[in-house]
Amino acid sequence: MNSMFRCCALLCAALLSACAGTAPRVIDHAPSFELAGRVAVRYQEKGFSSSLRWKQAAGRDEIWLTAPLGQTIAYLEANADGATITGADQRQYRAASIESLTKSAFGWRFPVDGMRYWVFGEAVPGAPPAAIERDAAGRIARLQQDDWQVVFNYAADAKRPSRLDIAGNDAEIRLVVDSLVREAP
Repeated sequence: MNSMFRCCALLCAALLSACAGTAPRVIDHAPSFELAGRVAVRYQEKGFSSSLRWKQAAGRDEIWLTAPLGQTIAYLEANADGATITGADQRQYRAASIESLTKSAFGWRFPVDGMRYWVFGEAVPGAPPAAIERDAAGRIARLQQDDWQVVFNYAADAKRPSRLDIAGNDAEIRLVVDSLVREAP
């Protein structure tokens, strides 16, 4: 009985120490910005594309996906309390994060946590990349972070990418950045 108790205690200690290293990332320090662009997604045999407007500030994301004539296809918002998607039919769905919400609603994950930094040509702080390649100008050209592989495409002499090609979790996402304004902290 005593040895069984010790085994259980050791197992609990091992599990607790494993959990200690997997704390969720804090996104409160993500840059505030407004982005306008276009997104195209391929998932399994399906495709999706739309215009995108994204506002990120103070731990809150607002993302509008719109059709070519400007009609809102979906409005996503997220903060520390969770995420909500409102469809064109005004139905709302909730989940813990935009990633889990888009996974359940669309079948693919939209990696917002990483994209907050990738759109600026930066790796996500606190999550060391598994691989990173830089171009001759010292900018990140390729990055493998979390479950995603990201290719950064820059216009000549640009400091931030104009397009991201993101692959992972059975999805391919292309984000074209038409305008990006980083707000002062």
